Amino acid sequence: MHIRQYHHTDWPRICEIHDAARRFELEASGLADAFLTLEQTGETEGLFDATLFVAVQDGVVAGFAGYTNDEVTWLYVDPSRYRNGVGRALLRAVVKAAPKPLALDVLVGNDAALALYQSEGFRIIDTVSGKLAGNEAFAATAHVLQFQPAPPH
Repeated sequence: MHIRQYHHTDWPRICEIHDAARRFELEASGLADAFLTLEQTGETEGLFDATLFVAVQDGVVAGFAGYTNDEVTWLYVDPSRYRNGVGRALLRAVVKAAPKPLALDVLVGNDAALALYQSEGFRIIDTVSGKLAGNEAFAATAHVLQFQPAPPH
């Protein structure tokens, strides 16, 4: 697997990945009806305000992640490649590249994502409720996590 910077030619593929993975994320959180495509939300949700990485596996973009100065803002993996280390590799690349402290939000119910983030040193610091980012017609509850690596032995 290779992690590299996003290139504009990756757009169609990251749209496919986002749209498939976002459905899983929202269903796990009881928000399936809130689904909107990346084409509908990417611009307004600041996709291109983030530094973006893609993971290439077997010659195909398998996932993407983005971060700003203090937040992991995007991390989606093609569902056909779940549990193959793609999300972990992207998260590790972001943690390495991004300034600290680094935070992120995870929808309550998205237990697989929460487990990944916690296994990589993120800890829940708060749980908040409000409008769903990207589709404000829906209310959501999310855990707020902050990167808190374990101290060296």
